[in-house]
Amino acid sequence: MLKRAIKLNMNEMPYLPPKAIIEAAQKGLLNLNRYSNSEDIEQLRVFLADYAEVSSEHVILGPGSDLLLRETIQTFAKGRKIVMVSPSFFPTVQTAKQFATKLISIRLSPPEFNLNLDFLMNELNEPCLVIIDNPNNPTGKILLDRHAVEEIIKNKNVLLLIDEAYYEYSGITFADMVEDRPNLAITRTMDKAFSLAGARVGYAIAGKVFLETFSSFYAFLPSFSLHAAIEALKNPEYMRRNIHRVIEEKKREMRALEKLDVQIFPSSTNFLLVKTMVPDAVRMLKDIGILVSDVSNQLSAGFLRISIGTREDNDTFIAGYKRILKDCD
Repeated sequence: MLKRAIKLNMNEMPYLPPKAIIEAAQKGLLNLNRYSNSEDIEQLRVFLADYAEVSSEHVILGPGSDLLLRETIQTFAKGRKIVMVSPSFFPTVQTAKQFATKLISIRLSPPEFNLNLDFLMNELNEPCLVIIDNPNNPTGKILLDRHAVEEIIKNKNVLLLIDEAYYEYSGITFADMVEDRPNLAITRTMDKAFSLAGARVGYAIAGKVFLETFSSFYAFLPSFSLHAAIEALKNPEYMRRNIHRVIEEKKREMRALEKLDVQIFPSSTNFLLVKTMVPDAVRMLKDIGILVSDVSNQLSAGFLRISIGTREDNDTFIAGYKRILKDCD
């Protein structure tokens, strides 16, 4: 058993943010007895708008993009069919099941996990809320291109919400389309690429229809979160360096897994979807202190989602996998 658990199950950035960001968060804690300053909230909106290259009026802040996804589903599920892909980000799936009066899940089938756009378009014959994570979690697959987005939002009865939680890894975004497309919205997070999972800063880049509905939505983000996020956006180069480190580690881990008879699926994120023939691999890895995500409930037996960690953590995972593989012989 390892001295500490190796966490490769939450898709977090394995590297701390720079000292200046940690100090900014600490500064925010000095007024822990006070509510957040509205000027700081507006400043963060402006910084995020500049980062996303949109006007600040299109930016909605939230304590995590998952809450914004939940609020959107809860709001627009009334009188609208919800169309999603399966598998998808599990909390979003659970929220849709809770609030949807009618839910359509479009299956992404292995090994390609491609989205059948024709099937999706055939479902848009009534008012719909379409939710697609791009890249997809847990497959890591890019599902949409600009043509597909344009085809979907041509229908004025359709609202399209695209979750771009892993945008910094994929480099693919549709944020620039939002200002002219009122029925399009993008959700993003600073949890992943910016090393700020503990700060829980999410945001939406929203078209007019979404903005009108969320006009009274006000995010009381904690002061330490605001200060950390603003400092991070002042100098995002550290984020880009860490993205490069994660991508290089992902390539190295893929090469190691290929030698261990593991099926690996292409990923535009900071995690890998793999399929193993080792029965109960998630439990066996947990027993030796390595945490990975079991996604067999959305796919089938043997599918694991593995976050890319530090070089040391990734080496520990490979060694641990070799160990359980040997135990199964």
